[in-house]
Amino acid sequence: MSTKTAVSQLRRLERDLWMRTYLMGILEFDGETQAPPKGAAARAEAMGALAGEYHEALTSTEAQELVALLQEAAANGELDEPAATELRVLAREQHEAVAIPTEEAAAWSQLTSEANAVWHQAKLANDWAAFEPYVDRILKTLKRHAAYIDPTRDPYDVWLDQYERGMDAAAYDRFFAQVKATVVPLVHEIGTRPQPEASFLSARVPEAVQLDIARELMDVVGLDPQASVLACVEHPFTNGMAPGDVRITTHIYENNLLSNVFSVIHEAGHAIYEQNVDPVYAYTVLGTGSTMGIHESQSRFFENIVGRSRAFMDPLLAVLRRHAPEVYGNVSADQLYRAANIALPQLIRTEADELTYPLHIMIRYDIERMLFAGEATAHDIPALWNKYTKEYLGLEVPTDTVGCLQDTHWSGGSFGYFPSYALGSAYGAQMAPAMAADGVDLDAACAAGDLEPVRGWLREKIWRWGAGKDAPELIQGACGAPFDATFYCDYLHHKFSDLYGL
Repeated sequence: MSTKTAVSQLRRLERDLWMRTYLMGILEFDGETQAPPKGAAARAEAMGALAGEYHEALTSTEAQELVALLQEAAANGELDEPAATELRVLAREQHEAVAIPTEEAAAWSQLTSEANAVWHQAKLANDWAAFEPYVDRILKTLKRHAAYIDPTRDPYDVWLDQYERGMDAAAYDRFFAQVKATVVPLVHEIGTRPQPEASFLSARVPEAVQLDIARELMDVVGLDPQASVLACVEHPFTNGMAPGDVRITTHIYENNLLSNVFSVIHEAGHAIYEQNVDPVYAYTVLGTGSTMGIHESQSRFFENIVGRSRAFMDPLLAVLRRHAPEVYGNVSADQLYRAANIALPQLIRTEADELTYPLHIMIRYDIERMLFAGEATAHDIPALWNKYTKEYLGLEVPTDTVGCLQDTHWSGGSFGYFPSYALGSAYGAQMAPAMAADGVDLDAACAAGDLEPVRGWLREKIWRWGAGKDAPELIQGACGAPFDATFYCDYLHHKFSDLYGL
């Protein structure tokens, strides 16, 4: 077979895999947003069948022979870009998938689909016991699959690496120790200071009005309205489905408008990343974002470094006044800035302020480490959650609904995902000064409500590469230096010291 023919077959395989991913994404989005509860079993069966087909196509003898042939061609310098990069990413995925039997891949998809449906009901009913058996089954499966992929590594390290290539528990331990040394003293000192008066935060804004605000903010971030859609869910998420099809979600509380505001800006950050991958990568393994840490760096960059900046308060306030003048007509930009950045421990991660947010991640990270080390089981999670919440945030947990049932991630089997949220915040904090060094005036762009200079830099440095580069290469290329959490710690220290006059 000629190299040209082999590359054509590679692209055909990638498109076949993409099609199944797209169909599974539609099922997932439908299940989260509008599908009737009684359809969960049928949806899980369909998801399992599609996952099995995906796995079989990726790991078939023909696919393995094709990858081996192309690897030889690449070694001889016969592949151009992006074919060589596509091959590298696909070969890595294939190598890991081959270790897991097709029937187990299908069963895994069915299990997590069922678990997600049970989690929804358990959260509403404050019923950890109903969800607990699924967590044990998921953990058992993850440990077995980790041993298939790499029996020489700690199972938790295998999954941490899946979400953030090159990271393991030892690296995260160092990262969290550095962040903790900065955040905990700040939280303690801020606790001795008065909080700003911001009664407008709990003023009622109807759902229909909030949806109008959300759509306008999607436009401010820069989403193509013909290529994106907004829906309401229990736990907000984004699906980069296909070229021209990115779907974001939010959760609306009528007495907490800013929750929706920053949820939408966060998810729009994910979505605009997906919309700006180089079109040449469409329908290939490169046609989506890179690692989860890089993806979270984009969402949290827009949510916090842009959305919660003092410079952005004037354009944000203009949006709020347009739609809710009875609430925001007399609120000043300074008042909004202080309110948007109140640092006060609370129970819900997605509602956490920028400073205490990494403490929420540490709770989940510590529990996951214990589960994979065999030091705890699903039965122990509520007590552990309550213990660490008291230790890190100083709060009592009244119910599991606002405790260990608050997040959807474990129902989908996403153990190892949570640390990437904190890492993403730190990546974003390092990008901001790099952006300034390249001549982008971030404050001016935020103040004008015109984020195109910011988007232009991110498009060139991060977005266009899709999944073709892992985090270390992207950070080095964008920032001119390896990742360094000092940027994040300094950013938090300076911002919150200024806000609270420390």
